[in-house]
Amino acid sequence: MGDMTYIPLSEKVGFIGGGNMATAICEAIVKKGLISYNKVYVSGPHLHNLSSWKAKGAHVTIENGKVVEESDVIFLAVKPHILPIAIANMYDTLSDKPIKSKLFVSILAGTPIEQLENILGQLEGSRVIRAMPNTPMLVGEGCTVFSPGQRATDSDIELVHRILTVTGVCKEVPESLINPIGALAGSGPAFVYLVIEALADGGVKMGIPRAMAIEFAAQTVFGSAKMVKDTGKHTGQLKDEVCSPGGTTITGVHALERGGVRAALMEAIECATKRSEELGQKKH
Repeated sequence: MGDMTYIPLSEKVGFIGGGNMATAICEAIVKKGLISYNKVYVSGPHLHNLSSWKAKGAHVTIENGKVVEESDVIFLAVKPHILPIAIANMYDTLSDKPIKSKLFVSILAGTPIEQLENILGQLEGSRVIRAMPNTPMLVGEGCTVFSPGQRATDSDIELVHRILTVTGVCKEVPESLINPIGALAGSGPAFVYLVIEALADGGVKMGIPRAMAIEFAAQTVFGSAKMVKDTGKHTGQLKDEVCSPGGTTITGVHALERGGVRAALMEAIECATKRSEELGQKKH
């Protein structure tokens, strides 16, 4: 992404839920100078779990309503099954003073926009954007998609794009694509870590020291991904360029095909997508 300088946000940002994804999003936007921690509000059920946020200068609370009152854009970053409890806590802890309209960004797997709009309906003027980020945003190489709800304005969309684009690639997509992209980009890093670990295991089996095998496996995957992105060549062509006739690579490729690597990865995306849909249906 380079060291671009970004114009700081005038808005205050809130997180209901202070777990890994909330941390990744916030660290990315703080790192890029969009916001400082003193304009960040975060809530969770236990204050001691928010101590790392407090140490950085964020405002922490166990009252979700306080986060909503103090922030302009609020990330819903709890696990999907916790959402009803989190929203109940939000309504219970709002003060009596009128709330000006708020923008909610949900990063909950499987939870449709319509359901979010219904659950937030008591808050007058609330708008919803559903987003699906991934953890590599922590290193500036994230892959995030989002889909705006009915009431989201052009400036809401622009704001969310501004926040999420500093974390890597960010695109607006139809909501129907959020679950499959969540499986590919959200769950996908875990599948790639598995591949890196397996490549390193193979290296260790053939005598390469473990630390070196992991470093080389990770760099090989990183470099290969960069080749795909930077050259624009089809992956099949790039593969063919490495496979000499009767050589070592095509022999290894044959072993992968025999092991069903393609089918296994395709099935992983399919299963993760279906699970995401199940998570959404559970709460209706």
